[in-house]
Amino acid sequence: MAKRVIDAVGISKRYRLGEGRVRYRTLRETVSGAVRGGWRRSAPPREFWALRDVDLQVEQGDVVAIIGRNGAGKSTLLKILSRITEPTRGYADITGRVGALLEVGTGFHHELTGRENIFLNGSILGMKRHEILRQFDAIVSFAEVEQFIDTPVKRYSSGMYLRLAFAVAAHLEPEILLIDEVLAVGDAAFQKKCLGKMDDVARQGRTVLFVSHNLGAVQELCHRAILLEGGEVVHRGTPSESISEYLRRLETAPAPTIGNSPLVIGRPRIEDSETGVEGAVSAARPFRLILPLEARQLLNPWIFLILEDFAGRQIIHQRIASREIGAELLDGAATIRLELPPLWLTPGVYAAQFKFLVADSAGGSGRHLSDKFMIEVRGDFDPAGRAVLNPKIDWGIDWGHKLGSGPVTRSSS
Repeated sequence: MAKRVIDAVGISKRYRLGEGRVRYRTLRETVSGAVRGGWRRSAPPREFWALRDVDLQVEQGDVVAIIGRNGAGKSTLLKILSRITEPTRGYADITGRVGALLEVGTGFHHELTGRENIFLNGSILGMKRHEILRQFDAIVSFAEVEQFIDTPVKRYSSGMYLRLAFAVAAHLEPEILLIDEVLAVGDAAFQKKCLGKMDDVARQGRTVLFVSHNLGAVQELCHRAILLEGGEVVHRGTPSESISEYLRRLETAPAPTIGNSPLVIGRPRIEDSETGVEGAVSAARPFRLILPLEARQLLNPWIFLILEDFAGRQIIHQRIASREIGAELLDGAATIRLELPPLWLTPGVYAAQFKFLVADSAGGSGRHLSDKFMIEVRGDFDPAGRAVLNPKIDWGIDWGHKLGSGPVTRSSS
């Protein structure tokens, strides 16, 4: 039976907004206040609950993602688990050494060199000097800061700082690794390097809690995912299940038109082209996208359809001029229909969006975007790998011909 290393029960965190330091009055303000007949009281502080009654149980070797919108409470939860912040209510029992990368360079001393900070962080984790030395070269090589290892980190660029911070957190062998959106910073090569190292850490049986908006990384690395919304846990499950729920919740009503915008874009609908049934689409069947909109003046826009996978890789990016579909005068309500063939996408959830480029009277262009919407693809096949496309392939074999020659005909008598 796996050992439980994190047991958080009823974690809640309250902040008071508008509560700050006392401001001292000048003599002039004191006198004028008395003349006006008293003091004006400041508004009482407001309460904000960043987390409410969050329960979290994680076993050794688990790789758990925490996903949700900005402000959902993800970072606050990791700060409580790493003992940076105290909860208002609840408790968290943690068994094992915790390494945390919550912000760039968390735990670094700016006046110390890169070398000194590596040893400082290792000591904080309770490691012996010989244990740190064993990992030292790997850390420096991963961070690519060999030339600057004896330079104070306050002189590092943000990229160097981040690379060293991640290298230290991942290589100093904490039993529990807490990572908060490290992939939001750095170039693509570094992000790929980080993902590879996190995968190595997970394969070694260490525990990882991973906060990220990179849904592709969540899908690829994690065993399960927890969805936070408004400081509360609203879903637990496999990465695919939690991501699907997350994207469903992102599908809100169309945003109201701002100012005198010439185009109002409605919420798209998805339906099977043959049955008309709305909802998830089959990987092997054609489907239809229906987009209601309203033009407030005569328009002739370019219309784009963009379809992406979890990692933000574009699968479809097509455009058409509205006049090509007989809609050069979109004045009033209209509905755009797109008939798509079977896409043979790997079953899962994909994000789509419509974009309109509208020329203005000054010769420029205005951009109008629909809300991103989810397309759930279902299929009755289990792909062997992680490819985006998985078409149905008919496999066959012809026996009896040699390489470099035509087929040999066999006859029976």
